Amino acid sequence: MSPTYGKLKPIDYAQASTSFAIKDGPLSAIQSPATEELISAERFSEFINHLYDAASLPEAWVSCLEVIRTHMRSNFAVLIIRQTEGDNIGLVVTASGGLKDLLTHDVYSEHSPFLGMPKEQFKTIPDLMSESEWRSSIYYKDWCRVHNIFHVMAADIVTTDGSVYGLRITRPESEPAFSQRDLDLGRMIMPHIRRALNMHLALHHDRQVMSLYSSVTARLMVGVVILDQNGQLLESNPAAKGILDAQDGIRISGGMLEAEYASDNRKLQRLIKDALLSSRTSTSVMTEGISIARPSGLLNWGLVVQSISSDEKAEAKSRPCVAVFMRNTDGKADPSAHLAQQLFQLTSAETALVIQLTHGLTLEEAAKALGIRLNTARAHLRSIFSKTGARRQSELVRFFLNSAAWLGSRSGT
Repeated sequence: MSPTYGKLKPIDYAQASTSFAIKDGPLSAIQSPATEELISAERFSEFINHLYDAASLPEAWVSCLEVIRTHMRSNFAVLIIRQTEGDNIGLVVTASGGLKDLLTHDVYSEHSPFLGMPKEQFKTIPDLMSESEWRSSIYYKDWCRVHNIFHVMAADIVTTDGSVYGLRITRPESEPAFSQRDLDLGRMIMPHIRRALNMHLALHHDRQVMSLYSSVTARLMVGVVILDQNGQLLESNPAAKGILDAQDGIRISGGMLEAEYASDNRKLQRLIKDALLSSRTSTSVMTEGISIARPSGLLNWGLVVQSISSDEKAEAKSRPCVAVFMRNTDGKADPSAHLAQQLFQLTSAETALVIQLTHGLTLEEAAKALGIRLNTARAHLRSIFSKTGARRQSELVRFFLNSAAWLGSRSGT
C-alpha cells in the first residue's frame, strides 16, 4: 500500500537561500570517547530554535537542515517533501552550505535504495546493499556520483496524518562513513523533527479551516471582527471589511472598533471590556447584543459581542479574545444559481425570479428587473410553489433564505 506523501505549504525552494552562519565552536569528533555528549547543549538549542521556526515557516527548514548538515560534517542535508509515486516527482528542500544545490525535484528517486525501508529508522547504504551493488546502481551512477555523494544516512519520518517525509544526510567519498555515533544522534533528533512536522501540519490545517469559515460567513454576509487581549483588531472577514469601510455608524480607529455616536460607543466599549474580562476569568462564553445607529438613516446595525476563551500561557503577542458579529442588511449576496437548481429542481428562469424575490422585490418589481411579463412571472411562481411546497410568497422567501444554496454564494457587501 502506498503511503500518503508529505506536504508543506508551497514555496520556491529553488530561490531559498542556503547560506547560514553557524556559531564558532568545535564539532563533536567521531573519534571522541563514547562518554562525550553527542551534541553540545548550545548546538542542540540552536537546532531546536530553528526547528520551531520551521514548524510555522516552510522556508525556515533550510536553516534547520543547515545545522544538521554542519554538525554531521556532511555536504548535503535534505528533506524530501513528496516522494515519487508514478508521475509524482519528489520535491526536496536542501541545505548545502553554499555548494551547488541538488535539484528541487528528485527525478531519480524511484531508483533509490531507501524506498520501502522501515519507517522511523536511520539506515545507511551498507545496511541495504554491498559497496559493489551501490556503485553499480542507477541511483548512484546517475544521481549521487554527479553531486559528489557516496555515504548516505536516511530515515523516513511518519507524521500523525500518515504522511511520510524523507530525511537524507550525505557525505562525499573522501569523508568517513557514517558511524554508530552519527546514527545515535540521528535517532535523538528524529522525534523533534517529527514533532515540528506535526506542528506544521496542524497549524496550516487550522488556517485552512479558519479560511473556510471566513469564506462561508462572508457568503452569508455575516461580518466577523476578531479582537485581541487589548481590544485591538486582529482579523476581519470580507463582509466585515465592507461594513467598516462604509464608515456608516461603525469603524476601526487606532486599531479599535468604535461606534459613530458617543452613546452607542460607550455601550460598545463596555461590552468589549466585559467580553475581554470574561475571556480571561470565566469558562463560560459571554454573548451580548447591541444596536448601532447609522448616520445614513438606514436600519441600525445589529452587533453581537462574544468572548473567546483565551490561554494566558500562550506566548503569542496577540491572542483572539473577542468576536464581534455584524450583518449587512442592505447588501446583496446572490446564491449559486447552479446549487439552487440542484436543490429545488428549478429552471434557470425560476431561479432568477426567486433570487429577485429574496432581495425584497415584489413580483411586479422582479418581473421588471428580469425583463419579463408579469403573467410570465406568475407562471414561474406557480411552478416554484409546486416544486418547493411553499404556499405563499413570504414562505417561499423564508424557505429559500434558510437553504444551503447561500453557502455557495458570492460574497457581497
